[in-house]
Amino acid sequence: MTRRRLRPRRSAALPSAGALRPCAAGVVQRAPGVVRRGALAVPLALALALLALCLLLVPRAAWPDARAPSALRLVDARGRTVVLAAPAERIVSLLPSLTETVCALDACDRLVAVDRYADWPQQVRALPRVGGLEDTQIERVMALRPDLVLAARSSRAIDRLEALGIPVLALGPQNLRQMHEAIATLAQALGRPAAGRRLSAQVDERIAAAAARVPPALRGRSVYLEVASTPFAAGEASFDGELLARLGLANIVPAALGAFPQLNPEFVLRAQPYIVMGMAAAVAAMPGRPGWSTLDALRARRVCGFDAPTWDTLVRPGPRLADAAEAVADCLAAIARRAPG
Repeated sequence: MTRRRLRPRRSAALPSAGALRPCAAGVVQRAPGVVRRGALAVPLALALALLALCLLLVPRAAWPDARAPSALRLVDARGRTVVLAAPAERIVSLLPSLTETVCALDACDRLVAVDRYADWPQQVRALPRVGGLEDTQIERVMALRPDLVLAARSSRAIDRLEALGIPVLALGPQNLRQMHEAIATLAQALGRPAAGRRLSAQVDERIAAAAARVPPALRGRSVYLEVASTPFAAGEASFDGELLARLGLANIVPAALGAFPQLNPEFVLRAQPYIVMGMAAAVAAMPGRPGWSTLDALRARRVCGFDAPTWDTLVRPGPRLADAAEAVADCLAAIARRAPG
């Protein structure tokens, strides 16, 4: 009867020969006095046992099927998927609100450069500046070897940077929902998704607490928030408009006009907002504009004029909108105290 010789199957999952060499040397040495024929099963079983032990001791990285951590797949405001091999460690931020979000996620140390307007927190002021929205210094960005660039979706630098092989996350929240999405996306890019969830929750909690402090007499009152003296205003559809709504105020600029529309001054005069808000210098100059002295809000000093640091919290759609909500609540409380009777 012809005996069929069985060939051992080759394993596709064995480590490299180099990794096994030290163990293999010990396994293949034959013990003195071992009988080669009848007693072959005994040393063979021993060898297999030793080989199994050896495989357990081989570093996992030596196995050909060992995999690196899964890549991060991020969807930005353009709807594009940006793939990172690992959490970003060298970040260039071209938008102050995104810079502030990275720092609020306790990752300021990963920033290697910022745009010319970034000024919070204090430590980012020492970082290299690489221009702004329209004049990003591409060569300087390249020299910093970033593994991720954060930019507004309207930035002209995006196409050039991506053509050079640099991953770009295009973000730029226009409302509160998008602000929370930006927090979540940046937290994922940093490898800290749980921190993103905590930060979003904290922002919402602080805004709710500020809303609870708004004097009842001012809830539902109309408001005009001017963001530029031409005048541009924050409409209902903007993050500022949504913030004012969360605080119980009624915006005179409807969502149909857009997030930050330019208005005819007559629009404001006809609307007669109960409360007027803006930068302190702009609010102080409003009575001198043609016809604006007829606004009851200006005559009765129902105004909120914010200094520059506070104003930044109001016009940057990031975690510090919670600070802005608290500043608005403080102003409304002061207006209520000044009210006659």
